[in-house]
Amino acid sequence: MAAPVTPAARPEDYEAALNAALADVPELARLLEIDPYLKPYAVDFQRRYKQFSQILKNIGENEGGIDKFSRGYESFGVHRCADGGLYCKEWAPGAEGVFLTGDFNGWNPFSYPYKKLDYGKWELYIPPKQNKSVLVPHGSKLKVVITSKSGEILYRISPWAKYVVREGDNVNYDWIHWDPEHSYEFKHSRPKKPRSLRIYESHVGISSYEGKVASYKHFTCNVLPRIKGLGYNCIQLMAIMEHAYYASFGYQITSFFAASSRYGTPEELQELVDTAHSMGIIVLLDVVHSHASKNSADGLNMFDGTDSCYFHSGPRGTHDLWDSRLFAYSSWEVLRFLLSNIRWWLEEYRFDGFRFDGVTSMLYHHHGVGQGFSGDYSEYFGLQVDEDALTYLMLANHLVHTLCPDSITIAEDVSGMPALCSPISQGGGGFDYRLAMAIPDKWIQLLKEFKDEDWNMGDIVYTLTNRRYLEKCIAYAESHDQALVGDKSLAFWLMDAEMYTNMSVLTPFTPVIDRGIQLHKMIRLITHGLGGEGYLNFMGNEFGHPEWLDFPRKGNNESYHYARRQFHLTDDDLLRYKFLNNFDRDMNRLEERYGWLAAPQAYVSEKHEGNKIIAFERAGLLFIFNFHPSKSYADYRVGTALPGKFKIVLDSDAAEYGGHQRLDHSTDFFSEAFEHNGRPYSLLVYIPSRVALILQNVDLPN
Repeated sequence: MAAPVTPAARPEDYEAALNAALADVPELARLLEIDPYLKPYAVDFQRRYKQFSQILKNIGENEGGIDKFSRGYESFGVHRCADGGLYCKEWAPGAEGVFLTGDFNGWNPFSYPYKKLDYGKWELYIPPKQNKSVLVPHGSKLKVVITSKSGEILYRISPWAKYVVREGDNVNYDWIHWDPEHSYEFKHSRPKKPRSLRIYESHVGISSYEGKVASYKHFTCNVLPRIKGLGYNCIQLMAIMEHAYYASFGYQITSFFAASSRYGTPEELQELVDTAHSMGIIVLLDVVHSHASKNSADGLNMFDGTDSCYFHSGPRGTHDLWDSRLFAYSSWEVLRFLLSNIRWWLEEYRFDGFRFDGVTSMLYHHHGVGQGFSGDYSEYFGLQVDEDALTYLMLANHLVHTLCPDSITIAEDVSGMPALCSPISQGGGGFDYRLAMAIPDKWIQLLKEFKDEDWNMGDIVYTLTNRRYLEKCIAYAESHDQALVGDKSLAFWLMDAEMYTNMSVLTPFTPVIDRGIQLHKMIRLITHGLGGEGYLNFMGNEFGHPEWLDFPRKGNNESYHYARRQFHLTDDDLLRYKFLNNFDRDMNRLEERYGWLAAPQAYVSEKHEGNKIIAFERAGLLFIFNFHPSKSYADYRVGTALPGKFKIVLDSDAAEYGGHQRLDHSTDFFSEAFEHNGRPYSLLVYIPSRVALILQNVDLPN
């Protein structure tokens, strides 16, 4: 791959290369206008866009377009025909023979052979019984039998299986033919795309306080109303795609088209999504196309008896750190499989978009392992980039936004790849948002390594505002990653063992609990207000869920004690968890009213190291934070762009949030034409220690 053509090269060569790139990529000029430092890499964007366009063209010429290409699940797998017969199709290029077996034929492995087609495909038609009834009834077990070129007889689950279950003490999952007489009928249309995205990251299985795997039904009836009440307008569902190992948190996928049966039936998941839609809540799926489980008996691995098929063969096909298989994104049938998988979840379950997991691993041949990513642009271009994977992501985003223009895609990328969240027409990746993954790391670092009085205000502001112009970010103080065993939630870092003994309102505040409750609110509000164009919270963390998250496994004697969410803690009026819950609710409701996440990035007027004050304006609101552990400030001057009268609209020190009630909410604050910190007006405010305030100019229309 050629080095970037820079102005330091022959000027005529540079201009020619740049002009060629601008001619090939429709809106590349706009990207280079936004970020001129990308000009030396114009040829990279050109190459990526041309590869995307060529594959799209090839799909059109050979498959009738991406619409038809992405409907693989309508022919592959096992399907009941109108005449009651069964049509079966698989892609197994390395197989010597393919057969269907199951309950329907007494598990005779060879009585129903598939016919070999071109390009490694196999098909089988089984006529109906004489009475026209189906030969393979709903709920019966099936297996694909593969005879390998080395003579092995392998029992496999179809990669296109729609429902798999593990029964009793069985190690492996069984493929169940899912063909109910009546399918679920959706009652509610998709909500409109929200202007501001407030995401509640959720895991169905841990959503109960009981020590068991919770169900779709439980989540629908008990958790959805909580999410709605808290003011979130989006749910990100984790661990839905079937995964044999529960403790993998849903990131070692075995059956890509099957909704996890450990929580219930496909229809119950459809009902969950439909009910969320009735509440005006959109639902995103945590989709894992970055790798797959190594399981072969109930996964994709070695499906046709070879180590390739869906994956790269040899070392390139294995992620050593994750001990999993890596897709061959340049393969025609792998593209069909993955793009069809995207469409399946959008259309069969009515998901409203996706959070793509492990994008950094996909983007680079080194998978991000051992990489610091300093931000030098050379790290994002060249031979280390897996442009086949990047092209797949562009195709996936193109498909998602073509099928559902209001859908949302989020990239989990820690590298900061430029233009990943820029339109494909600019040569970008086409994602709507990326996760601001540096923010939670910063909060954990501060809590672990620094005393409160040593927190650097400039460093906090830099971390919260360091994002690419016009590429939207999802900010979060903590996600499921921080809650996992080996780490702690913010609440547990702040209050630790005292959460077991001193969270009762009947006992006085201890210094640890007081500090923990006040900082928990401040950290979340400043992240919400300053950190991005969307906000994410992991279930339970809004009220400071104690302890950590750990799934049942051999290392903890298969215990469910830490694989649950104790929502009852926030319902107990005698416990202080309710204060954090109230604050989270009112913070979200205020955002819904004023829309700061949809507003341009904030103007930070103050980050005072000695006073520990941060002040900024966004969406017409004035945010003020005093992180000092002990100092309060009377008549503290704060700059603003607006003249007029201000009122407090959110105060972390209020009684309902477990505060000390040091502010009078009836007070009017008047700004005067006194320039301060680069703002034309300023006002005097009393700012108690460890307090976050939002002031609104009441002279402006809401």
